[in-house]
Amino acid sequence: MSLSATLVLGFLAGATILLGLPVGRLRRPAPSLRLFLNAAAVGVLLFLVWDVLSAAWEPIDAALESVHEGDGGLGTAVGYGLLATTGLSVGLLSLVHYERWMARQVPARPADSPARSEGPGAMTMGEVKPPRGIASWSAARRLSLLIAVGIGLHNFAEGLAIGQSAASGEIALALMLVIGFGLHNATEGFGIVAPLAADVDGDGRPRRPGWGFLLAMGAIAGGPTFVGTLLGYGFTSEPLSVVFLTLAAGSLIYVITQLIGVATRARRSDLLAYGILVGLLAGFLTDAIVTAAGV
Repeated sequence: MSLSATLVLGFLAGATILLGLPVGRLRRPAPSLRLFLNAAAVGVLLFLVWDVLSAAWEPIDAALESVHEGDGGLGTAVGYGLLATTGLSVGLLSLVHYERWMARQVPARPADSPARSEGPGAMTMGEVKPPRGIASWSAARRLSLLIAVGIGLHNFAEGLAIGQSAASGEIALALMLVIGFGLHNATEGFGIVAPLAADVDGDGRPRRPGWGFLLAMGAIAGGPTFVGTLLGYGFTSEPLSVVFLTLAAGSLIYVITQLIGVATRARRSDLLAYGILVGLLAGFLTDAIVTAAGV
């Protein structure tokens, strides 16, 4: 398959993530609906964590089987294990440190050249510099960004698989991968915007994301599929796949804990359970459809 045709497949696989993004523009969703959407996003992301860790474990498992059969492979297993441990640690802990850093940026900060105050210890408006950039976003939008980054790392590894299959002449497999990854991405797009259903402004009024914001999140999450396809077409790298899969797993685990925290504060364990179940079933259903089709 030619490079141009392969890139079209990679683009289509990543673009389907846009299908779930309009959910973020729901007008005034009921509180129970917001909690259910949030919990369903947890279910989708839990499935993705299982999916990426299973894929990352495959080369380690194969190397360990070689050791058991007496064909060596212990060094390979250790090497892949170290890569997986590093990717998982960086994916999880880097977001922890990022959130701590972001928390220091969100409060108003003293300006570089403050105006003269009216009295001892007083602070005028001229002394305050409002947060800028991502620090000015609401917590819901920052959480959506983290989810998009985690899904993007996962989709990069999927793009590598598409590119490698097409480059090796396995066209039927490449096409089925595109269909399967496209189905998964459609549900992943919903996971990105689910936190936005609870986004409110300073006055407590619902705040809907603009189309520009949604498209940016779609590009962050779906664009790496295209990039991974391009790189996968040029060379095959199982270690690179392991690194990006475990990076994705670590970052997704972090955002799952944040989403569960939002749900538990509402004290609706029933909606949390129902939503997680629906999200998990959606993930496994799409995976089952792809597997039944022969991938």
